[in-house]
Amino acid sequence: MKQVPDRTGRFARRPHYEPHELDRECEQIICAFLKGKYGTADYPVSTDDLTTLIERHVDDLDLYADLSEFGQGVEGVTIFNPGGKPSVRISEVLSGDSRRENRLRTTLTHEFGHVHFHSYLWDPQAMTLDFGDESASQVADGDRIQVCKRETIVNAAASDWMEWQAGHVCGALLMPATHVRNYVGAEFPDVGPSPCTPSSTLGAKAIEAVCERYQVSQDAARVRLLRLGLLAEPGRTASLF
Repeated sequence: MKQVPDRTGRFARRPHYEPHELDRECEQIICAFLKGKYGTADYPVSTDDLTTLIERHVDDLDLYADLSEFGQGVEGVTIFNPGGKPSVRISEVLSGDSRRENRLRTTLTHEFGHVHFHSYLWDPQAMTLDFGDESASQVADGDRIQVCKRETIVNAAASDWMEWQAGHVCGALLMPATHVRNYVGAEFPDVGPSPCTPSSTLGAKAIEAVCERYQVSQDAARVRLLRLGLLAEPGRTASLF
């Protein structure tokens, strides 16, 4: 990870992660968590375990929050607390409906991405940068609420770097890179060496298999396989911050 200027203007500087850096750290996090609890790491990670994981890193977690004040389509909110752990709110629409469990799982891991990779931006000791004889705050104290909408949970635009990173973390925790590559390589040996498109017969079968193996939505599986280079889509880039 390195620090780069934040072109959105929200921060003076912001973290730049290569995808493989996020993959590596997320795999270490989820494997250590599962091995610490069960002695082994197996998938899919249960929704209860995802809840426990995020609870260990936040001040409080509300799984049945009314997020209507933030507008339509908001499924998760992370509130950064300067000097302390963040608070996370998950929409009651997800937690109260078993048919939406996959969306709940992706939202939990998305918010964990903000908690783990972005909280330091609100740390009083880390948020001050020196510019000659002056110092500048990284971020305004009032701008500490990250609102996450359904359409950006898994696959945000590259320009929205905080959502993009959290979305990548979502896939990397639910579908760790090493495990997915091994699984797809064993089940679909023709996919890895010569990536096919998601709309191809083989690509569609691989997406469906990943959905079932890791308990994720088709959209989450498709994005993950694209970012790992196991599927390819003409004109699409897998690189980001």
